[in-house]
Amino acid sequence: MAKLIYTAITSLDGYIEDEAGNFDWAAPGEELHAFVNDLERPIGIHLYGRRMYETMTFWETVSTDPEQAAVVRDYAQIWRAAHKRVYSRTLEAVSSARTRIERDFDAEAIRQLKHSSGPDISVGGPELAAAAFRAGLVDECHLFLTAIAVGGGKRALPAGLRISLEPIDQRSVGTGVVYLHYGVRS
Repeated sequence: MAKLIYTAITSLDGYIEDEAGNFDWAAPGEELHAFVNDLERPIGIHLYGRRMYETMTFWETVSTDPEQAAVVRDYAQIWRAAHKRVYSRTLEAVSSARTRIERDFDAEAIRQLKHSSGPDISVGGPELAAAAFRAGLVDECHLFLTAIAVGGGKRALPAGLRISLEPIDQRSVGTGVVYLHYGVRS
C-alpha cells in the first residue's frame, strides 16, 4: 500500500508563507534541493491544491539544458515523470503533462488510490493537506524548518487539529535548515 506524504518547507514558527504571501525565504540551497530530490524521487502521484499546483508548474517549463544547475535539472525530471491531480473548483485547464483536475476532495477515493498505487503519493499545499489530515489519510510528514520566524501567514499544519506524530528521523540539511521526518499515528 502506498503512503500519503506531506512535505513542507516552513519557517521556525510554522508558516509556509508570510502574511503577504511571500515564501522567498524558503528557497532551497543546493544541498537541501538535492535532499528533497531524493525524497521526491519515489513519488508516483502528487496531489495539489490550485495555488500549490500553479507554483509547481514552473517545473514543467524550466530548462533542462546542461547550463542549468544539476539539482534543478534532476527535480524537473522527477516532477515531470510523476502524475499530478489538482483539486480546484475554479481551474479551467492544466498546464502540465500527466495532470488532471479533480473538482472535490474525496477522502474515500484517496484511500482507494493509496491501496491501488504502487509508488507513494504526496499531498502538497496546506489546505489540501489539512483535508487529508482531517480524513486520517496522511501517513508521514517531511518538515524542513528554516532559520527564520515570519510572525504569521499560511500555517504549514492545520489549526484546530490534534495530530499525534512519531519521530522517524531528524538532521541538519544545508545552512540553517532542520529536517524532521514523522510518522502520523492513527
